[in-house]
Amino acid sequence: MTQKVALITGSSRGIGKATAIRLAKEGYDIVINYARSKSAANETAAEIEALGRKVLVVKANVGDVEKIKGLFQEIEREFGRLDVFVNNAASGVLRPAMELEESHWDWTMNINSKALLFCGQEAAKLMEKNEGGRIVSISSLGSIRYLENYTTVGVSKAALEALTRYLAVELAPKNIIVNAVSGGAVDTEALKHFPNRAELLEEAKSKTPAGRMVEIEDMVNTVMFLIGEESSMIRGQTIIVDGGISLLV
Repeated sequence: MTQKVALITGSSRGIGKATAIRLAKEGYDIVINYARSKSAANETAAEIEALGRKVLVVKANVGDVEKIKGLFQEIEREFGRLDVFVNNAASGVLRPAMELEESHWDWTMNINSKALLFCGQEAAKLMEKNEGGRIVSISSLGSIRYLENYTTVGVSKAALEALTRYLAVELAPKNIIVNAVSGGAVDTEALKHFPNRAELLEEAKSKTPAGRMVEIEDMVNTVMFLIGEESSMIRGQTIIVDGGISLLV
């Protein structure tokens, strides 16, 4: 039981998929989690198996605590351990604040912030068995600045970042290191749901001081840094990966 294992929620596509593949290349066995797209999850799993790694594919809505418990029971049954948890799954209703309904709020907060707490609890129980681990969450600039139609997601990501700080302190005695990565606009499948997608992409391309918009690999590179030994004294931080665009606002 010495083979390291990583769970990436929402890993059938986008940043989650790219992170899962990179971790597999680094020698981790992988737990792929998805909520809807079974075919995409299986395609990701096939790519990872082609790299010679074991893969467990689990359907679970991480906004549901009972589904979270089931997910981690499957991980324990299959692998008996967990070393890395990348909290990537995200959803949200994109509407102005005055048009939001209670169901929109609950759905977004459950998946984007409640999931970190209850997945983090279950992950910590498995990580303790191996004398430690890493938890990295994916956030966004909407947690600290206004983005049009982004109220529920922005607030949920702000909660995620606050929870990252609390978990970092409380899990430190267990040698579990907790951080987050916040990205600027990244042209992923998720961005296609934004009514102002074209405007966001154009702003990112034209205004980012780095001279280009953020790519998926930029996010993955930062996640990989945060799970490595070189970053072991970084705790409870949200690392912003945006090419400097947030400095202009």
